[in-house]
Amino acid sequence: MNVPNLLTVSRIVLIPLFLYLIFTPTIEHRVWALVVFVIASLTDLLDGWTARKLRQETETGKFLDPLADKFLVISALIAFLILDPLIPLWMVGVIIGRDLLITLMRYLAIKKGTTLRTSRLGKFKTAFQMIGIIIIIMVFIVRNSIKNVQLEINQLSALKLENIIEIINSNLAHKWLIVCPYIIMAIVTLLTALSGIRYIVTNWQLFIPPYTKKD
Repeated sequence: MNVPNLLTVSRIVLIPLFLYLIFTPTIEHRVWALVVFVIASLTDLLDGWTARKLRQETETGKFLDPLADKFLVISALIAFLILDPLIPLWMVGVIIGRDLLITLMRYLAIKKGTTLRTSRLGKFKTAFQMIGIIIIIMVFIVRNSIKNVQLEINQLSALKLENIIEIINSNLAHKWLIVCPYIIMAIVTLLTALSGIRYIVTNWQLFIPPYTKKD
């Protein structure tokens, strides 16, 4: 366990604290949930930087780092699914499915003694996910401070593209607070799906036997 790997593990350790804070419906707890998530996101930058700076890059770190990212993001998305009834289950399902597939491909790459070829789209997707989650938490904080917002949300059983357009064109005072998480999740889902397709196209050889390292 070197410094970069300890930073990676700390990101996983912060997840239960983040979930406790985000599920406590007070402004103070949601603010602290935001702080914890930002700190956890920063460890993602720090572990990579320290690994290169201290020359402590390991195979364990290369596998654990993206896995910690996925745990953090998935825990946040599941929390959003519970807290915001307007976020569709299929969006979270696409994101989780893509992450499970990439984890499988990374495992196959290790078994084959090779590396998973990444892309700039994947890195951009991860950065946008983190920023998007931070914005959504900020929206929840603002919602907590305005009573009528939750009442307006509860009156809407589901959102579709046509509903989004109607709400944006409506005179609702808090329309952006209602549709913002949905719009961000839609963009994240699209980027995640495109990134997953890119990974499959680039690394399709991993699915071909044998699934062990060649002599």
